[in-house]
Formats: sequence, C-alpha cells, structure tokens
Amino acid sequence: MAGNSKRRGAMRKEGTKKGMVVGSGGQRRRALQGKGPTPPAEMRPGHPAARKASRAANTKSKQGGRAGDKRRPGDGETPETVLGRNPVVECLRAGVPATALHVALGTNADERVAEAVQLAADRGISILEVPRGDLDRITGGALHQGIALQVPPYAYAHPDELLEAASESPDPGLIVALDGVTDPRNLGAVVRSVGAFGAHGVVVPQRRAAGMTAVAWRTSAGTAARVPVARATNLTRTLKEYATAGFMIAGLDAEGSVSLDDFEMATDPLVLVIGSEGKGLSRLVKETCDVTVSIPLAGQVESLNASVAAGVVLAEVARQRRVRRG
Repeated sequence: MAGNSKRRGAMRKEGTKKGMVVGSGGQRRRALQGKGPTPPAEMRPGHPAARKASRAANTKSKQGGRAGDKRRPGDGETPETVLGRNPVVECLRAGVPATALHVALGTNADERVAEAVQLAADRGISILEVPRGDLDRITGGALHQGIALQVPPYAYAHPDELLEAASESPDPGLIVALDGVTDPRNLGAVVRSVGAFGAHGVVVPQRRAAGMTAVAWRTSAGTAARVPVARATNLTRTLKEYATAGFMIAGLDAEGSVSLDDFEMATDPLVLVIGSEGKGLSRLVKETCDVTVSIPLAGQVESLNASVAAGVVLAEVARQRRVRRG
C-alpha cells in the first residue's frame, strides 16, 4: 500500500454508483457562471447606503418630487372625509380642495344634494355613486346622510416661504403666529383676517395645535386658497429665526407691557404672536417676544377669542401703516 500513488480520499467503493450519467445537462457550466457583477451599495437590501437612498426617495416623494419644493402635504396626516349634506355643501361653496364626492345609491336628492353634485361637477371633482354599505364603510359607520366629501391633506408652506413672500411685498412684513390655538375654527378665522388686512401668512406649531382641516378651510371662507399657512416643528426656534431676519416679535397678552393704543412697532416688519384663549402665550414663546401687547377692554369683558383678538390687532396695524403711507 505504501507504493500506491492513489490518495485514500480518491478511492471509490464498487457498487456505490447509482447509475449511468450521460452528461451534466449544462448544470455544471451554469454553476460556474457566477451571479454577475456586484450591484452598487445603494441597490443592496440592508446596506446603509440603500437605507439612506430609500429615505431620500421618500422625502422627495412627500415634497411632490420637485427639487426645492418646500411644501409639506399634511406632514403625515391622512385624507379627511366631510360628512353630512350641510357641511359638504358649505365646503364646496368655500372652495375646499376635494378629490371625490361620494353619494349613496338611492339617496333622496334634495336641493342640498343637487347643489353639492352641481358644485362638484363645476370644479371637476369626481362624483361617485356607491352602495350605502360601501359609504358606511368609508365613513366608519358615522352619520353621513348619504353624502361624503373626500378632502386631501393640506399642503403646508415652509416657514421660510413666508419670509420670501414678505420680502417681495412693498409693505413691511407682517406674519401671524399661533401658539397653542387648538380650535380649527379659530385658525380659519385668523386666516381670513390675515387675508383681509394684508399680512403675508400664518405659522402654526406642528404639535398640539389646530391644523388646516376642512373646518378651518370652510371658516376661512376660501381665503386659505390665497394665504399660506406654514407649520413649524419648533415655534420658538422659528420666531428666533424671524427675529434674526429683522422682524420684531410682539406677543398678545392680557397683561402686556404696552397697550395697543401705544403700540409703535406696527409699522416695522412684525410677527404677531397669539396664544390660546385659556392659557395665553407659553413661557418660552413669551420670553422670545420683544414686547407684549394688551388690548384695552371694557371692565365687563376679561378676554377675547383668539381669532377676534387677532382681527382687532391686525386692523390697528393696517390703520397705522395706511397713516404712515399717507
């Protein structure tokens, strides 16, 4: 055995062969071909570069796919469904953006349903007749009176866009910021006053604040189509950025250091900050203000609704600016 040149591992026992093998059928050749070139890192599942590319693609998709577009459609909000004949008609009259009008089959077509269908048709909104059971499912079983309006999330502006709008205006910049206002009707009313008195937009916090729902849009009486509403991730930081850009920050406060009658900053680039009716301005926002302003009231009234207060101050600011222009 010592002179045998065969390796022990190369020896084969007789009778172990299962049968004749005519050929490999090309399997051996294919096995040797390999899997092709290695794909780029951003195309390999699980690779950090692939995850980064995915996040970038998602961000671009949320921004509408346009470079430099700062609009943020809803910041993760879902589409809204307005239910009931009167609310649907009011939204359509106010020009609330909508994607579809759902009408249940067999619904009694009174004048409100007929008007809703006509308004939707005039604006090119899809009108879908659906079985009542489908509409029940769409609305989660809520009372809908046989009609529902699908409203997409509002496309918020970026706070920087309000600065850009102010810089393009011949008048000093004027922006309204809401601190802790949670009623969408108040937000809609403020947007309406902002449009009426020539301000350049509204800033709201991203959390714990009213957003531009269909109710807010309807309350604005369509003004929301012309007045940008921006969402700030951190309102205090945004106010500081506005101050750096040359704006004076004036907070509305029942115990303000200056009365509206003596408010001399009205003709400067100005951010007017309005707090909630109950709590007023938050501590950090109040500390960011250059001045706090109070509205003189009769003794029987302690405070004003946030949207009413905004309208009063905006009217006075607009008056002082008209006087200065002469």
